[in-house]
Amino acid sequence: MTMIRKSLLVSLVMFSAFLVSGQQFYFGADLSYVNEMNDCGVEYTVNNQPQELYSIFADSSCGLVRLRAWHTPKWYDGLNDGKRYSDHADFVRSIARAKAVGMAVLLDFHLSDNWADPGKQVVPSAWADVVDDLPVLQDSLYNYLKRTLEDLDAKGLLPEMIQIGNETNRGILLSQEENDAGWVLDWDRNAPLFNAGIKAVRDFENASGKEVQIVIHAADPDKAEYIFGQFIENGVTDFDIMGISYYWAWHKPTEIADAGEAIRNLKSMHPGYEVLIVETGYIWTWESNDDAGNIINEVHPDYSPPSPEVQKQWLIDMTQEVMDNGCMGVIYWEPAWVSSPCWTQWGRGSHQEHATFFDFDNNLLENGGIGWMTHEYDFPTSILDAGMSPHEFSVYADSNSNTLIVRIEPNPISATLELKIVNISGQLVFSDSSVGFINGQYQLKIPDLPAGNYVVSIFGKRGVIGSEMVWIPGE
Repeated sequence: MTMIRKSLLVSLVMFSAFLVSGQQFYFGADLSYVNEMNDCGVEYTVNNQPQELYSIFADSSCGLVRLRAWHTPKWYDGLNDGKRYSDHADFVRSIARAKAVGMAVLLDFHLSDNWADPGKQVVPSAWADVVDDLPVLQDSLYNYLKRTLEDLDAKGLLPEMIQIGNETNRGILLSQEENDAGWVLDWDRNAPLFNAGIKAVRDFENASGKEVQIVIHAADPDKAEYIFGQFIENGVTDFDIMGISYYWAWHKPTEIADAGEAIRNLKSMHPGYEVLIVETGYIWTWESNDDAGNIINEVHPDYSPPSPEVQKQWLIDMTQEVMDNGCMGVIYWEPAWVSSPCWTQWGRGSHQEHATFFDFDNNLLENGGIGWMTHEYDFPTSILDAGMSPHEFSVYADSNSNTLIVRIEPNPISATLELKIVNISGQLVFSDSSVGFINGQYQLKIPDLPAGNYVVSIFGKRGVIGSEMVWIPGE
C-alpha cells in the first residue's frame, strides 16, 4: 500500500469529528429543510454557480449540522407529492450528507409528529393511547431512542449528539388535551420520562463502546437558569449539554450581554455541563419572496435596518459574547430554508427566506451571515488550551516502508498521546492510545484500509494537537 500526502490542512476537521473530545468551539447550522428544498427544485449557488449545499457550509467552517427528527409526520401526506421529511428515512439521508463532508451531527428529537416548542409538546400519535400510562410511555421512549441510535450506528451514521426534546420548557410528551389546557410542568411525570430517554442513550453507549452527548434544550436565555435548575433539582442530571434558543425577535429584551451573563451563570452554578446555543437567527431583509408569512419580524434597534452585513455583525457580536462566557458553540436555525414552489402547513414557500444566508435567487449572499463562521474571533484561553494548539503538525508516508509518519514541532510535552484515524463518514477506523514521540516524530505501519480520504489526529491531555486529511489510494 502507498500513501500520497495531500496538502489539505482542513480546518473543518477541528470543528467536526473531534469537537466533543477536544471541546472546540462549534459553528453550526440547522439544515433540516435542505432535502425538502432540493426535492422541490431548489438549486443553491455560489457566485451564481451551482454547488452542493452541505459543501457550501463545510467550506465556510461549519462543523456541526443540527437535524430535526419527527416520529411520524403523516401530515406531510397531504402536501406537495406526499413525501415526508424529518422522519427516520429523511434524517438518515441528511446525516449521510453531513458526514460525507466531515461534519458532526446533532440529532434533535422533537418527540412529536409535528413542531415542538414551549407552547406545543404533543405526544406522537403512535403513543397517544399510552400517554397516561407512565411506565409504558417511558418504555416507548426508551426503545424509540435506543433503536434509532442502533440503526444509525449500523449504517455508520451515528450522531455525535442528540437532543431529548425541543425547547422543553414545559416538559415533553403531553396529550393534546393537556397541551391545549395551558402551562404545565409536572416533574413527577417529566423527570422519569427524561431519565428514560437518557438511559436509552447510556445503555447504547455501554453496549456499543461509542459516545453520544446528550443535549437538554430550553428556549430563552432569561429562563435558562430556572429551567435547568429545575431539571437538576428533580433528578435529571445525567446529560452533557444545556442547549438554549436565543432570538432577539422572541426573547427581547434579553440583550446579547444578557445571554452571555446567563451562560456564565449556568457554567458557574452547574460545573461539568457545557452550554450550547442550539438555535438563533437574524434577518437580512424586510422583503419577502413568496406568499408564506415570515416568522421573524423584529430587529434589534442597534442592528437595524436589516442587511446581509448587519445579519453577519449581529451573529459575530453575539457569538463573541457567548464565547467569552464559556459557551461551546452557536447553531444558526435554517439558513437554507429558501422559497420554493412547495407548500408548508401554513402557506406556499418559506417562512424564513428573509433570514437565510441566500438571496432571493438562492445565491449565497456576499458579506452575509455565513461569513460569521469564518470571522477572526478573540478565542478565550480556555478554548485555545483545549485544542487550538500552537504545534506545527504534519502527516506523510514513506511508501517504501509502508509507514505513516506523524511529525509535531515543537516536540509534544506529554510522554503519551493518542492517535485516531477517521474515515470520511466519521467512523473511527484506527486508534492508538499509547503514542510516544521521539524527537517530534511518530511512525506507524499503515493500516490496511480501503482507498479514500482519512483524517489523522493526535490528542493530548487538553484536546486536539493537530489534524490533517490524507489520501490512502489502496494497494
